[in-house]
Amino acid sequence: MSASIPASTSSAFLPLPPAKDIPVTFTASLKSWWAAGDKQGNASEERLLRRLPFFQPERMASSTNDSPVIALRERVQLAAPKHFLNTLSIKSTNPSPTAPPPAVVLHGYGAGLGFFFRNFPALAQWAGHRGTDVFAVDWLGMGRSARVPFTIKAKRDDISGRVNEAESFFVESLEEWRIKMGLEKMTLIGHSLGAYFSAVYALRYPTRVHKLILLSPAGVPHDPNNLTAPSRELTDEGDSRSTTSASHSAVAASTAGVSKIREEQKAIKEKESRSRRLLTYLWEEGWSPFQVVRSTLFWSPMLVGKYSSRRFSGLTEEETRDMHDYILNITLSKGSGEYCISHILAPYAHARMPLVDRIAALKLPVTFIYGEHDWMDPQGGLQSLENLRKAGNYRSRMYNIPYAGHHVYLDNPTAVNELLVAELDDAGEQLYLFAASRS
Repeated sequence: MSASIPASTSSAFLPLPPAKDIPVTFTASLKSWWAAGDKQGNASEERLLRRLPFFQPERMASSTNDSPVIALRERVQLAAPKHFLNTLSIKSTNPSPTAPPPAVVLHGYGAGLGFFFRNFPALAQWAGHRGTDVFAVDWLGMGRSARVPFTIKAKRDDISGRVNEAESFFVESLEEWRIKMGLEKMTLIGHSLGAYFSAVYALRYPTRVHKLILLSPAGVPHDPNNLTAPSRELTDEGDSRSTTSASHSAVAASTAGVSKIREEQKAIKEKESRSRRLLTYLWEEGWSPFQVVRSTLFWSPMLVGKYSSRRFSGLTEEETRDMHDYILNITLSKGSGEYCISHILAPYAHARMPLVDRIAALKLPVTFIYGEHDWMDPQGGLQSLENLRKAGNYRSRMYNIPYAGHHVYLDNPTAVNELLVAELDDAGEQLYLFAASRS
């Protein structure tokens, strides 16, 4: 067994001002809006990462501790001028010649690598034990990666052309990043739209992917019975029970379990107000929600604050405050990759080219993970498993995470971390059989 990860050494770092309280007055919102920018965005991300005892800020000298891993941030430059991907590298200090492929964590729509701060410790423990690496990457045009112009040349009625161009913007930059980092194969851990792009990457570059782990993936099922409700991202609350319940491990997905999730989704969707339906429609028609927030100028920190304080209420007060500052600075950054949404998804959030129709081409292991209170329709996951198995791929499975919504990795990190480590160790089959006995 590897050496344990030492206690946090953040006190030895240069001082970093704490995040300000979430604004509830116009004056506080104005001050927060005025302070936002690249410098503040960098600080907001570092606050989250300083929770990791093995993280070292760029400006600090290398540590001499005996940690089995070390984490560093860098901007990985791509070939095009001013194109770079913001990257967190968690690297083993004692690489093994028999190490499994590194894991690459990829965030969802409009998010960033900092969202996974509750998962990095478990992933780092795995990396240190196995002598391998873990990376987290901000997609081009999102998070703290380069905010370059996002344009689509295909005509509006050329659906496949629009989808291909939008997918290529993200997938080809990831492939360029892989080459720059010298990685032969990777296990991709993607969330939401990041899971969708991870699957598309695997379809284009199957020899470069060891395994796919898809957390509440977007763009999987068909319409018209799709119960995906993206407007719930604005209204769902965090669930603090995941940190207090004695029974919060992953459960193997079953038809009955999926039906229960869909019944909840149907009931909530039927209550959806006209205003929420309008917001959803505008979002899916290309009106980026971040563009809408930015247009409110001084009020934007208060709007983001209402979202972050409600959605991440399951976190500690300090974590919620830090997440708010991080989300705010991402949201107020120049619009770029966020404009992909109307090219990938049609109105009411079903994919223009659903993964369920494409995923059977994959011959590698695929794991689907949904939250018990997810707003992504899990029916597409079950149908994808059936299509994979019909094509001869029996190395794929699906789980439900109790006490969790769409952000499964944040809502119930204990269950998700346990599951991720098992899948990365290729012990997922044994865990799946155990989880099936509890479903």
